[in-house]
Amino acid sequence: MMSKALVIIPTYNEIENISNVLDKVLNLKILFNVLIVDDNSPDGTALLVEKHIDKYNSRVFLESRNKKEGLGKAYTHGFVWALERDFEYIFEMDADLSHNPEDLIRMYKELDESNCDVVIGSRYVRGINVVNWPLSRIILSYLASIYSRLITGLPVKDATSGFVGYKREVFEKMNLNSILFNGYAFQIELKFKAYKNNFRILEIPIIFKDRIYGDSKMNGDIIFEAIFGLIKLKIYSYFYNINK
Repeated sequence: MMSKALVIIPTYNEIENISNVLDKVLNLKILFNVLIVDDNSPDGTALLVEKHIDKYNSRVFLESRNKKEGLGKAYTHGFVWALERDFEYIFEMDADLSHNPEDLIRMYKELDESNCDVVIGSRYVRGINVVNWPLSRIILSYLASIYSRLITGLPVKDATSGFVGYKREVFEKMNLNSILFNGYAFQIELKFKAYKNNFRILEIPIIFKDRIYGDSKMNGDIIFEAIFGLIKLKIYSYFYNINK
């Protein structure tokens, strides 16, 4: 059954989480379809997703990639896939249940009923709403969002959020082949390009819970990219059309 809303979930070694997150999303009161973009997980994540494809009667889709190339490339693959079909609302969501699937309902309603083009599930729009993260990671994430506002001028409290809904027009205006980054900076880049194209951005508060199963994909390269990549992104925006 088709829905006008698609949730894209990138996976790499998420076999302990994927069944749970799929069941929760697909049993919401609003109809969502789900696209799993799997980067050749050696733990068999894709094989488990295939069982859910049979179970949920054409509401689960799987794109299996040949190797692990990072979050940005996985999402970009998913965005192109969604644009080739009739989905009106396209959501990003983590596989590890750090994002509460119930919040998709609020995000969907904002895109469907309000004037926003981008809706962000924000950890920082009302204080700091993060559960079970070590203090060092909370500080890093919070400072990254402050830093992104200072460098880019992006009026968003949680620019690194990976829980986001977009109207398809946002991606139609972007050249997805021109995406520069892959990690934290990728999330900021998408929001920055939407902002520069005068799309309306809304943040709604969520509670973010750290994963229980599996390993975080955070590493030093992602942090380095976020720190120095944003300066590059800002400079590019002065001299080039960032969507070309």
